[in-house]
Amino acid sequence: MSALLAAAAAADGVAPVSEQGVLALRGDSPVRHLLALRAGAVAGYAGLTPARDDHPAMAEAAVAPAHRGLGIGRELVAAALAAGGGGARIWAHGKLPAAQAVADGLGLVAARELWQMRRPLANPELPAVEIPDDIVVRPYAGSADDAELLRVNNAAFHWHPEQGGWTDAELSQRRAEPWFDPAGLFLAFAADAPGRLLGFHWTKVHDDENPPAGEVYVVGIDPAAQGRGLGRLLTLIGLHHLRDAGLGEVLLYTEADNTAAVRTYRRLGFTPAHIDIAYTLPADR
Repeated sequence: MSALLAAAAAADGVAPVSEQGVLALRGDSPVRHLLALRAGAVAGYAGLTPARDDHPAMAEAAVAPAHRGLGIGRELVAAALAAGGGGARIWAHGKLPAAQAVADGLGLVAARELWQMRRPLANPELPAVEIPDDIVVRPYAGSADDAELLRVNNAAFHWHPEQGGWTDAELSQRRAEPWFDPAGLFLAFAADAPGRLLGFHWTKVHDDENPPAGEVYVVGIDPAAQGRGLGRLLTLIGLHHLRDAGLGEVLLYTEADNTAAVRTYRRLGFTPAHIDIAYTLPADR
């Protein structure tokens, strides 16, 4: 499967499946895997994450370049949405014309838009980091931090289909990835309550890009600590860390309708560079 996904990414200039989808192919996962076969070869793939709580089922799909133009993409998308049940959605990464054509052919509508935003790390100059006296920021110190990290993550992203509801297993899986660097995961605590996490910024380095780029991987703030400027503070700490590591550019992902986050990132010099769209059937279908 990795060969198919790599070939699709090379042909399109964008990965057809997210990090979470790739991780689902490596171990135990509730993701359902759908295959399109032609002459005994895997011509297409769709991964379907089942509905959870009040979040709809989410799917991603890819067609091998050698098997395109045969209607396989449309078949996979239709099958994934049918298997996902009412409200199921499918991601189109990169807003590619072929994906738009499949969506139009099936009568799908856009339900969600995810922006990748980028900025150079050298110019404009990063604002200085000023940590208030009542806040202590330190790097991740190991598994003893995991309970608080999961608590804040799941509180901050309870509404998010992919980021919310993380378990120890999901955290451990990412910690085992070759890109994980504990020095790039920053935790903020109140100075008078060092055991209770207020927020965190998890950075990441994409060595597969040329040249390598940094990422604002996750910024999570405990809802009880909102309004203290921690999101901006932790973002800046991570950006300085990535710049000091010699990286020239940084990227992040944010929901297009998250007005507060988009405003914060624009003020820090980020601009939209790439769009992912989640499609679904209209409510009356």
